[in-house]
Amino acid sequence: MITMTEFSTEDKNRKIPGFEEAAKFHGHVCPGLTIGYIAAKAGIEKLKSEREIDEQLVTIVENDACGVDAVQVLTGCTIGKGNLIYRDHAKQVFTFICRDSGKAVRVALRASFNIDDIDPEVSELRPRVMSGTATEEETQEYRKRMDGISRTMRETPVEEMFDIKFVDVEIPQKARIFNSVKCSKCGEMMAESRARVQNGEFVCIPCYEEYTRGW
Repeated sequence: MITMTEFSTEDKNRKIPGFEEAAKFHGHVCPGLTIGYIAAKAGIEKLKSEREIDEQLVTIVENDACGVDAVQVLTGCTIGKGNLIYRDHAKQVFTFICRDSGKAVRVALRASFNIDDIDPEVSELRPRVMSGTATEEETQEYRKRMDGISRTMRETPVEEMFDIKFVDVEIPQKARIFNSVKCSKCGEMMAESRARVQNGEFVCIPCYEEYTRGW
């Protein structure tokens, strides 16, 4: 079972940031952040890896929700370094890849896991808080319950929350640096790999007037 003591700021054997660091980066504690934190910790441990300062660890996330912030903190994978890859599948699924070993671990939230099962009263407060119609007392109660749900999740055996398995994946290429070219319309520079050609001149994507006949 994963206990609170295992979520220390630094693992004795491998340097893994603690939950507090993820929450500080994200700005608050919520179940979504906790999902990403537990998934990333499980993936790193399965790969016998640690937080990456370069590009040897790669993460593929299949959502753009709160948990991705935790993934960035724990893994060190970022869009800027090219080793955080986003796929818009709207699924709580995370794949962690080690370039050195060639191994990849897929961590997917189980369909049987439901946050509202932990604290059913949250489902009543959530609509009012999200719409901005909740009272200050209701908002405070909601945040208190969010903290409690997160704590319970971190104390739950990871196998009860996620399906975790090694998978075969094509390892993404490392980030590349491309030459820059000037947009003939707005005058701003762009990577030539993303440039479009219009009337024989380079244009950037926002300036490009796409032509289509409906297919």
